Amino acid sequence: MDILGGLVEVVQPATLLLIIAGTVAGVLVGALPGLSSSMAVALLLPFTIYLDPIPAIAMLAALYCAGTFGGSITAILINAPGAPPAAATAFDGYPLAKKGEAGRALGMAAVASVLGGVFSLMVLILAAPALATIAYRFGPPEYFALTVFGLSMLASISGKSAVKNLIGGAFGVLLATVGVDLTTGVERFTFGVPQLYEGISFIPVLIGLFAMAELLEQAGQKDRPLERFGMSALQLPGREDFKRVWKTILRSSGLGTFVGILPAEGSTVAAMMGYNEAKRWSKNRENFGKGEIEGVAGPEAANNAATGGAMVPTLALGIPGSATAAVILGGLQIHGLRPGPYLFENQPNLLYAIFFAMLIANLVFLAFGLAGARYFSRISLIPRQFLWPAVFCLCVVGAYGVGQSMSDVYIMLTAGLAGYFLNRGGFSPAPIIMGLVLGHLVENSLAQSVILFDQDMTRFLSRPIALFFFALAILSVASGPLASMFRARRAGSGPEK
Repeated sequence: MDILGGLVEVVQPATLLLIIAGTVAGVLVGALPGLSSSMAVALLLPFTIYLDPIPAIAMLAALYCAGTFGGSITAILINAPGAPPAAATAFDGYPLAKKGEAGRALGMAAVASVLGGVFSLMVLILAAPALATIAYRFGPPEYFALTVFGLSMLASISGKSAVKNLIGGAFGVLLATVGVDLTTGVERFTFGVPQLYEGISFIPVLIGLFAMAELLEQAGQKDRPLERFGMSALQLPGREDFKRVWKTILRSSGLGTFVGILPAEGSTVAAMMGYNEAKRWSKNRENFGKGEIEGVAGPEAANNAATGGAMVPTLALGIPGSATAAVILGGLQIHGLRPGPYLFENQPNLLYAIFFAMLIANLVFLAFGLAGARYFSRISLIPRQFLWPAVFCLCVVGAYGVGQSMSDVYIMLTAGLAGYFLNRGGFSPAPIIMGLVLGHLVENSLAQSVILFDQDMTRFLSRPIALFFFALAILSVASGPLASMFRARRAGSGPEK
């Protein structure tokens, strides 16, 4: 009955109209480099004060879902992720676009996003209270073990050298340590610059490493003929592509839902893990980074599945599952709603209304994404002398909009210059981004665990969930050398036969 009550609330004409408006706005805002769904939700939040709680939160949730997909548009077309979760999509989406298959990549991104989102929402609608209980069991030791598992993936996250990937990941973690340590209050690597006391913001670094680095790369090719996509770029993925990626989509949907449920993880981490697992299980792993369709389906299914999962800790525990969920949490409080366990007992209609709103948003942006893929592909036909100056302006605006600070613009420009030279040196931006994303969490969760265990590290052995993730991390690191050893043994034994 609670599920039906939530559905009735959502299908009201005014609520449906707001959901559709939020979905369209989310796709458009997400497609602009540097302007993420969290920004759009924050800008829209003041205008929802005069709405009833369910329509207001439904519109914000719809914008959240659509904005996550919208970031893949520019990630695929011009290698400038419109939103942080789309960073992993650019690894193979942009190479596909350069091959003249932009429409195929965009269509797969739309379908994989919708399937991942629908999967997570169906799970949440049926089992939200139980999943909230599981997420509640995660403490600092479990988060530390989870982030160690995430960092263990750095060696194989891109097609570059494993050693260079680890160096890049370590550099990302180092960037995450800039600022005042939350545990001790000690300043680190600030060099007396007040703007660095709170650390380096993730979004300016992301914009710099991807969009600005690509702009500098394109500037060095200004005398070369502009590559234009042929008619094949306007074709949507066919049945063979779906047969090829359905296991990847299913696996990434489950992974994204699980990661999204964990407070403070969010879509970006889910997308990185989804990409890595797609590569790990693929029969064409050598093609990743060169234009592999599984490299688009994996992160897109994972990042949109995480949007549904992120709403569980936000609603059930009052702990934001992502940056955008944190803004939605503020919206709940503005409307006099107190997120927490009692919300599942006293206001279940509201919860299921939000889940149904996100489900409808997924269906709307599927139609919007597929119908618009043909037109989105035409962005690549804009002459380079007009396109990249516009991208540069958007990068500056996006970096400045994060904290209304010119220091973020300088960080973005510095990251762009560094990314340009790192790319020329064979370093991939993916490990750097993942190291920066996980760096804060791994440091803070370790410090909290040490305090919790009274500096007795052996007490990690008493946490079954933490041990499970440590075991996965060991297997992740050891899988590459073990596979190489087995291949070498097979090659060595071949001639003897």
